[in-house]
Amino acid sequence: MPTEILMPALSPTMEEGTLAKWLVKEGDTVSSGDLLAEIETDKATMEFEAVDEGVVGKILVSEGTEGVKVNTPIAVLLEEGESADDIGETTSAPPKAPAAAPKEATPEPASAGAPTPAPAAPTTSDGSRVFASPLARRIAKDKGLDLTQIKGSGPKGRIVKADVEKARPGAAAAPAAAAPAAAPAAAPTGASAEMVARMYEGREYEEVKLDGMRKTIAARLGEAKQTIPHFYLRRDIQLDALLKFRSQLNKQLEARGVKLSVNDFIIKACALALQQVPDANAVWAGDRILKLKPSDVAVAVAIEGGLFTPVLRDAEMKSLSALSAQMKDLATRARDRKLSPDEYQGGSFAISNLGMFGIDNFDAVINPPHGAILAVGAGVKKPVVNDEGEVAVATVMSVTLSVDHRVIDGALGAELLQAIKDNLENPVAMLA
Repeated sequence: MPTEILMPALSPTMEEGTLAKWLVKEGDTVSSGDLLAEIETDKATMEFEAVDEGVVGKILVSEGTEGVKVNTPIAVLLEEGESADDIGETTSAPPKAPAAAPKEATPEPASAGAPTPAPAAPTTSDGSRVFASPLARRIAKDKGLDLTQIKGSGPKGRIVKADVEKARPGAAAAPAAAAPAAAPAAAPTGASAEMVARMYEGREYEEVKLDGMRKTIAARLGEAKQTIPHFYLRRDIQLDALLKFRSQLNKQLEARGVKLSVNDFIIKACALALQQVPDANAVWAGDRILKLKPSDVAVAVAIEGGLFTPVLRDAEMKSLSALSAQMKDLATRARDRKLSPDEYQGGSFAISNLGMFGIDNFDAVINPPHGAILAVGAGVKKPVVNDEGEVAVATVMSVTLSVDHRVIDGALGAELLQAIKDNLENPVAMLA
């Protein structure tokens, strides 16, 4: 029976994508693991591999098609003995009333060389059909396995080659957990697109079409601002000791080609602060709070048309030079949209630094499910009162900690921000 190739979910938040490029054509023979297509998600362009073997019988979605929903059939795979004539009855389509048979159609007698019809698909005790790939069915038959007792890991619970290879005869399948339904996109509020366009009739403007990334940013951060109870804590941090220490380190590291930035110190300071105040190293999980052990710190990286927040995992364990090298690599690949989902998902805390753009201070929006985000402004020369009570000039950086009040209360947030400030104003201690 022809096998549908479905639009994959390449990340937990993916609901639709763009079929950027086909890497096969109709008539090509493919095996499990072969590259089929390039799929553009809301964050990156990723390659999609085959999980079955067979011949590409028909491509259902052409290159460049946008807004293809996850689990939509995009192509059909034929197994040995099948032809393109078998496709029509197997591809998913909206249910239709049974069509009357064509008047002139007459059944053809089966020839001696005609392929044997595929056996009926197995069903469970409640009569529901078990979906399995042709290769999986063949392996199961050879091994004497009951497909109704195997849990599928493919799209929509479909049984694939890997499932039957690791199954044992007589092994019962674990009950499949119901997949949580994807959260519907937040309904737009305010004036409709048509109403806004009418307001600007007669005025010259350019209409910019929203790509997947911009739609995701709009939906996620709009939802974040509406549903997360933000509160804000602000501190000024003196950077003179850090700048002097950084200069000394960079001279010593010059031979290794390493140049540390102020942002590298900020990442390290935040990672250590999350260890010093472990109750603040937490995320909101709907009906519970998850307290993380490692410091996985996300850093906002601006790219054309949007932004990524790649995650530096176990940042508290890494040296400043290691953090610097990893951050440069992640930022470069983020701008090229070459990050994999596991590199920009997760973390408990984020940093957004606009200081290099001359911004003195700002309030950042929390990226769920993070518990907090630190907005970092520019270091500016300002008059300050020193410990001796004298007025002096110091380089002062203003920071704002945006906090999810469901996860972190005011006093705990203040303790976290104090730890960040102490680490940055005493940078040598971060290496101890």
